[in-house]
Amino acid sequence: MTTATPRPADHGTFLGQPRQLATLFSVEMWERFSFYGMQGILLIYLYYSTADGGLGIDKVEATSIVGAYGGTVYLSTILGAWLADRVMGAERTLFYAAVLVMAGHIALSALPGLLGVGVGLVLIALGSGGVKANCTSLVGTLYEPGDPRRDAGFSIYYLGINIGAFAGPILTGLFQTTWGFHAGFILAAVGMAIGLTIYAFGRKNLPPAANEVPNPLPANRRLTMVVVGVAIVAAIALASFTGLLNADNLAQAVVAATIVASIAYFVVILSNKRITPVERRRVVAFIPMFLVSAVFWSLYQQQFTVLTVYSDQQLNRDLFGWEMPVSWVQSINPVFIIILSGVYAAIWTKLGNRQPSSPVKFGLGTIVMGVAFLLFIPMASTVPNSAPLLGVIGVIFVFTNAELLISPISLSLSTKLAPKIFETQMVALLFLSIALGTAMAGVLAEFYSVDDQVPYFGILGAIAIVVGAVLLLFVKPILKLMGGVR
Repeated sequence: MTTATPRPADHGTFLGQPRQLATLFSVEMWERFSFYGMQGILLIYLYYSTADGGLGIDKVEATSIVGAYGGTVYLSTILGAWLADRVMGAERTLFYAAVLVMAGHIALSALPGLLGVGVGLVLIALGSGGVKANCTSLVGTLYEPGDPRRDAGFSIYYLGINIGAFAGPILTGLFQTTWGFHAGFILAAVGMAIGLTIYAFGRKNLPPAANEVPNPLPANRRLTMVVVGVAIVAAIALASFTGLLNADNLAQAVVAATIVASIAYFVVILSNKRITPVERRRVVAFIPMFLVSAVFWSLYQQQFTVLTVYSDQQLNRDLFGWEMPVSWVQSINPVFIIILSGVYAAIWTKLGNRQPSSPVKFGLGTIVMGVAFLLFIPMASTVPNSAPLLGVIGVIFVFTNAELLISPISLSLSTKLAPKIFETQMVALLFLSIALGTAMAGVLAEFYSVDDQVPYFGILGAIAIVVGAVLLLFVKPILKLMGGVR
């Protein structure tokens, strides 16, 4: 296995990590504040009645919209990664993507009804896709190959994500219950503006690799790419205007698009003649973990579909005579992340090369996620608002441990397995697995009902456990393909 000595100039400057991690930590924290703050109230905004400040959309259609939007966020990482690797570099792509996110939140807060939802969610999805892939990729540029701090650094970066994810739903939920939904959306826009300002001042300190364009697009192909982009937008617009694409099938459409995009991406990378045999085997090794990741996220991302409906209808949110906002439930997971991410980072750092390999962590994380779904079964009841808050908090605690075994590790792994000319696009490939899982969370939510809680949680939990166990059986051949990467 390749080893390297950490660069002395970076040592100990930000929690023992390269000092530039502080800039990326901050911008991602505020971007997640805006993202999760808005998402914490989005679903109930869609299906609450107009008398309660919502749009009065059918609940099944609303969950489909949220699932499709979430999937599109991760699907759009393809565009963000492609622009970084072929046109602008990761640093500039991240900056312009953050501007789009802020514009989307402003549109959602300022434009009325479905117009605001449509314009706002499209801009946020496109912008967030660019932020996600490129911010993660930039964290990877802070470390030399084999630097043992890498996994711990990604865990700290993940802490920043979850500080924002905790504060966002808490504050937007308070604004929503006090002044209405649009006040909550305005707060999300302010959060993104703060993140963008921090990044504007700190971007000059990023390493030179942040501005590199690994695989520049030839000038004679730029017009072709523009035409292709316009054609895709026109096709989507036509499908929407003719009713072929509608609220009922949005999530299914995103699932289909993600599957096609994922297959195409693997083919493009694996067939490229500029990658080495070792790099090609590493990409092949990523395929089973891509599939397991999609299964994991199809359960985990139901926090924004099924768990939101569950919190609204089944959870007892009474706190000493005061009813807790629905969105606050989404801040429970980030609290545990904040507490446990440092613990996990310390464990991986302490174990060093003795820590479990990435495939083992993926398998265990998926199994734990399946167990978390099974824990909903003892609380199943048709009585409204009867599920105990402590019980749901316990389930989310298990969610968190599953997440920490997969999510920050997968971010790190995608940068370690990436061929040199596909660095950012390999991160986008990881996010495609999350896109697939997130869109599936919207599709699966259509089958959830109060009367069918036991089979719903039981079947999905059992599937996740089986998938995780199967991956553990194939750890050795996967590690062999990974060629020294763990």
